[in-house]
Amino acid sequence: MTATGDHNSPSNGAPSQVSGIVAPSDSEGAGRHSSELSSPSIADSRASKDETISSPYERGNLSDLLDADGATGESRTQYLTPRQLMIIRFGKNKLALLGLWFLLLIYASVLFAPMIAPYDPFHRFNKHLYVPPREIHIRDDAGNWQRPFVYAVKIETNKETFTREFIEDRNQRYPIKLFVHGDPYKLWGLWKMDWHLFGVENAEEIGPIFLLGGDKFGRDIFGRVLFGGRISLTIGLFGVAISLFIGLLLGGLSGLYGGTVDNIVQRLIEFLRSIPTIPLWMGLAAAMPADWPQIRIYFGITIILSLLSWTTLARVVRGKFLSLRNEDFVLAAQSAGASQWYLIWQHLVPSFMSYVLVDLTLAIPNMILGETALSFLGLGLVSPAVSWGVMLKDAQQVVEIAIHPWILWPAMFVVVTVLAFNFIGDGLRDAADPYADL
Repeated sequence: MTATGDHNSPSNGAPSQVSGIVAPSDSEGAGRHSSELSSPSIADSRASKDETISSPYERGNLSDLLDADGATGESRTQYLTPRQLMIIRFGKNKLALLGLWFLLLIYASVLFAPMIAPYDPFHRFNKHLYVPPREIHIRDDAGNWQRPFVYAVKIETNKETFTREFIEDRNQRYPIKLFVHGDPYKLWGLWKMDWHLFGVENAEEIGPIFLLGGDKFGRDIFGRVLFGGRISLTIGLFGVAISLFIGLLLGGLSGLYGGTVDNIVQRLIEFLRSIPTIPLWMGLAAAMPADWPQIRIYFGITIILSLLSWTTLARVVRGKFLSLRNEDFVLAAQSAGASQWYLIWQHLVPSFMSYVLVDLTLAIPNMILGETALSFLGLGLVSPAVSWGVMLKDAQQVVEIAIHPWILWPAMFVVVTVLAFNFIGDGLRDAADPYADL
């Protein structure tokens, strides 16, 4: 803008012409400041200059918006990203947080199972078969507080039932120590160690510390539950990842393109869903090489079944794509030149991510239940492999459960783990819902 007059001259009713905008200093009067603001040319110049300054949202600096005056209450949430809103909603779900913390604890325990378990999972205490859960004391008979200890165990025969009974010998007291030497092991197959988190000395004579009791071979159920969780908790993760990717991809292509692609994918889904699972599992187990170890056989069967278990997710994804492919935001992205791959993973899939998350959190416990059920029936893993399903094979006899109810502890871990996954799935579903209240 070119200037024809001095901007310091008083206003005579005509708009003043300026050569530029100069911010008034503190020493200048208020009259001059108000005259500058009232000048249309100056106001237009300032407006055009402000338009060139990017907002905090355009710069991606959301903290500037949240710290601004007046950005409180409901107005603060409109500047949060979908991921931030999802985290806030999930943090308000108490059951989901409880399930998350439990899973973190159980997976950490499984990761350090050789160190946490007081004994090797195959260590047999032949004198202490079917020992009930040991009681840990912190007060002696006189009522004085002591460091945690256990009493020695005496084995007596009940003359009426002719069963062995384990009675505490109050005359022998043994303290529980931390980081004691015990059965050697290799942590993660790398370091040779023999340190265990807790234990007592001379366990063969006074009786081992069985927190959850012992089985029919005198093995520690607590340690075997931790080692069995290595298989039961992790064996389905890879299979779930495969089925999730295939379900999203084929279901998305079927719903997005339709026509011939849709017919081929749907006929394939109908064929796979018509195959019975249990006979298929039995046939695959018989087809595996006999010289393979149990873990490799089960992993192979799990991966094959995961290639067949994507059908339910694919059908739901297809329905979502059919309902969303004509929405305005999808058509706008197509008009802007977005590729089909970009549309699927950046626009369509995030719009129903809540269902995907729920399906993922439910698929993992289904794998756990499948391993447990098949191993219980003898179609999955067998001894000497250690898993929760293999351990529950000892509970097939009702008489055993009535006399030794502590052998059902692996079932309790299965139930609580499945509930934890379900709680997390419900929390993620509610958190990912774009229409949910904050």
